[in-house]
Amino acid sequence: MDEHDNKKSFGEYIRRKRQGAGLTQGELAELVGVRRETIMRLEKAQYNPSLKLAIDISRAVGAGIEEIFVFE
Repeated sequence: MDEHDNKKSFGEYIRRKRQGAGLTQGELAELVGVRRETIMRLEKAQYNPSLKLAIDISRAVGAGIEEIFVFE
């Protein structure tokens, strides 16, 4: 898998986990203290989150951080 595939994958994982938790982009953004646009950019793999944001998102959707984000 190349770098582009990794980026696409983490965005898709975030979207799937968010939807699985029954959250809209806006609801997830509110839970983790960012704007909805930030969640949208994460799901499009246009933004790399801080470690704190990655942890907050993982907790908000009930998933382990390793299930969503790939740290290389």
